[in-house]
Amino acid sequence: MKPVKSVPHSRGHGSALVLSLVFLAMFSAMAAAMVTMSGANVQIAENHRKLDNTRACAESGLEVIRYWMSKVEISGTTEPGQRFTQLATVLQNELTDAGATNITPTYGSTTITIPNVTLSSSLGQSFSAVLTKIDNDNIQLDITGHYGSFDRTIRSNYVFGTRASTVFDFGVASKGPISLSGNVELEGVNIEIESNAYIESENTLLALSIVGNSHIAGNVKIVNPLALVHLQGGKAGIGGDTGVAAMDHVQIGVSPCEFPEMNPATFIPYATRVLGPADSTSSDATYENLKIPAGMNPSFSGQVTLKGVVFIEAPNVVTFSGGVDITGIIITDGDPADNSAANKLQFTGNVTGHPITQLPHETRFEGLHSQTGTFIMAPGFHVGFGGSFSTLSGAIAANGIELWGNAGGTINGSIVNYSDAQMTLQGNTDLYFNRSGLEEVPAGFVPELVLHYDPSSYSEVVL
Repeated sequence: MKPVKSVPHSRGHGSALVLSLVFLAMFSAMAAAMVTMSGANVQIAENHRKLDNTRACAESGLEVIRYWMSKVEISGTTEPGQRFTQLATVLQNELTDAGATNITPTYGSTTITIPNVTLSSSLGQSFSAVLTKIDNDNIQLDITGHYGSFDRTIRSNYVFGTRASTVFDFGVASKGPISLSGNVELEGVNIEIESNAYIESENTLLALSIVGNSHIAGNVKIVNPLALVHLQGGKAGIGGDTGVAAMDHVQIGVSPCEFPEMNPATFIPYATRVLGPADSTSSDATYENLKIPAGMNPSFSGQVTLKGVVFIEAPNVVTFSGGVDITGIIITDGDPADNSAANKLQFTGNVTGHPITQLPHETRFEGLHSQTGTFIMAPGFHVGFGGSFSTLSGAIAANGIELWGNAGGTINGSIVNYSDAQMTLQGNTDLYFNRSGLEEVPAGFVPELVLHYDPSSYSEVVL
């Protein structure tokens, strides 16, 4: 009998299958987890995309409102408590004039609400805004961007203030073009820049014409980007140069400066001495706080001494053909938009001026001594000088200015033409501008209020 041989049995038989199943389960679980995580990440990314789009809608809304707020100009005479109400009125007027019918503000005593403004109707993108009065000087702006069901709000502040520069930063400033012909010199008493000129000339391409031996010692800034400058004559020049080199002292297309509002109301009550039909204007005379009623059209041919306020009512044509000695300020109440030159104030004789601070310290002049910086403030009047003057202690501002003949002298301030009609200087007119130490806007001139955006106040609001 043969012996039986036993075959060894493998104890690990089938373990590979078990391990494979274990790894398969693990990888399946990991795959499922990755799918789930990937789906979650996609959803998170989509939410971020929508939120970023929503914030972009809010940012777009901020820029839209900033544009319209930059258009707001409010009279500087507006009472602080009425500024917000006036803001609502001016903002609505700007939107109406521009035909912006997609922005429809509603107004409350302390809020201006702008409902949804569509940015993209197909994508469901829009913004809304609320302007809230914080106090008389500060306004809070909340802009909410909308994208589908998502909303994001950003907040910033605006502050009422004035523009950084005005036309009183120049020796000569004019809304209309300027023409110099003959032997006209514009110079600075201390430094050349005191005779700098500023011209807007928005409606006339020929912004500056210099003919003959005329010269502007300072530089010239012109707002109209298409403006032309005409120089004719071997000595016609700007900034010490003639010919082509003179154009190195001219800037064209500059940003506009502000022409502050002329507000004679403060001075009118002083004018209590009324010029009447019985007053002789051909004789030498002294007048204190004089009022010239509308329609008198007087011509003063004698030597006239004027003290305090001289108030000329419109309409009127007032001429001083004799000598004039004045310690004070001349004002009118014409229409600031009247550039017709129908109202006139003419000085064809010599003028001697004294600072208003030299008025006697008497009751009838009380309060005037601090009203410095202004010699003539004549809204709606055309002002002309045909005779010489020594020193005029203050700015000259009117709706139209002309100098001719031997007119000239020193001006402690600026000459400002509020009319878009041409300002003309001709003959032997030499003007010397002394603006040293003049930092404040002259008395009676009120800068307009504008809204300054405060970038440091920007924040995202969690509601």
